[in-house]
Amino acid sequence: MALRLSIENKKEILEDFVNGIAINELALKFNCTKLTISRNLKKSLGDEKYKNLIEANKSERKFSEKENNHNEVLFNRNLNNNQLSNITYQQDNYESDSYQDNLFMELAPLDYEINKETQKDLSSVPLSTINFPKTVYMIVDKKIELEIKLLRDFPEWHFLPEEDLNRKTIQIFYDINNAKKNCNKDKKVIKVPNTEVFKIASKILLSRGISRIVNEDQLIAI
Repeated sequence: MALRLSIENKKEILEDFVNGIAINELALKFNCTKLTISRNLKKSLGDEKYKNLIEANKSERKFSEKENNHNEVLFNRNLNNNQLSNITYQQDNYESDSYQDNLFMELAPLDYEINKETQKDLSSVPLSTINFPKTVYMIVDKKIELEIKLLRDFPEWHFLPEEDLNRKTIQIFYDINNAKKNCNKDKKVIKVPNTEVFKIASKILLSRGISRIVNEDQLIAI
């Protein structure tokens, strides 16, 4: 059972995220899924501010990686110079026992995490394993055509790899009120009374390039 976040947890998650802590690190810290973290952040910040902070945090991590790489180059350069000095020193004092014991010193390993980019994984579940409720709801246009979106249109899934964000998706809702909240004037909500239709029509959906179904809690792989 997923851990229920307290009000204090949610405040701390928001503060950490604004300060640049990655979603996967927050999920580990609070022992919950990345989707739970992103959903709570989205509710607190709104879609646009959440997306802007995601992009800002990515840019900051890339800058940090470049700085770490630069520092490692400087460290290695200094280390090589020190080693050269030690060799010269050793040659000049090779016959003296009093110096030989101090020629070398053990250096602690450089503990930089290079390419410390957020580890991303595909969090989808197979369509064949899903037990849909008896009724779900979808948003269609006036011609009853499915509303097709890219996965990148859903901020709560922005932690996925770039190649997955370009996947075509359809969205379903288990609650009609949530469906209506996401429906604008040019579209309408329809009821899907037989949810087996998604499994039956899976090949047709794939032929149209639609490989994911999104609902409030899951990303379903067709």
